[in-house]
Amino acid sequence: MRKTGTNHNLLAIALPKGRVLKEAVSLLKKIGIDCSNAITSSRKLIFENKKENIRFMVIRPQDLPTFVEYGAADIGIAGKDVLLEQEKDIYEPLDLGIGFCRMVVAEPKELGLIDNPTHWTQIRVATKYPNITLKYFLRKGIQVETIKLYGSIEAAPLLGLSDRIVDLVATGETLKKNGLIEVEEILKVTSKLICNRASLKTKPERIREVIEKLRQVI
Repeated sequence: MRKTGTNHNLLAIALPKGRVLKEAVSLLKKIGIDCSNAITSSRKLIFENKKENIRFMVIRPQDLPTFVEYGAADIGIAGKDVLLEQEKDIYEPLDLGIGFCRMVVAEPKELGLIDNPTHWTQIRVATKYPNITLKYFLRKGIQVETIKLYGSIEAAPLLGLSDRIVDLVATGETLKKNGLIEVEEILKVTSKLICNRASLKTKPERIREVIEKLRQVI
């Protein structure tokens, strides 16, 4: 994918807005890249470190791989869930081991008392991850109708929109508070370092240095 930028010395790093941001900033600080102002400013999205010739941008996790794919950022930190769902044309050199959570199938507790997943043949699932969900159930020989939502996934079974959901869980408290129980685990999720493919050729030394330093501290 062609890059839009022209400064071959500037290293542009995309950081995920939300729960993983603090972990990402802490990890980069360990290798001498200080982007702590990305945490202290809640509204500003782009930061410049002119001394180190680095630009940081704080991006919604769902949009971050696109920024890297099209070269608005040279490297970024993105969750395995988003990467598997979107299948962007980017390089994924390193699993950073941060932002751990799990992607699971869940259903109302009342349904779980009488349900047997081994008997499923056709189900309806609400999720932010229709591609992952479809592939998972097709591998199990189950026909699935996916309903894509961008939030409030837990409300879908409670309001009759779907039988079950596929979503990320960390502690499981959100499921519990909404009367849902975990049925199956689809995959474990951590965040990965991702790179723009053109940047690997135009800025190989800068990117290789980041990769090697991160590999030493994780």
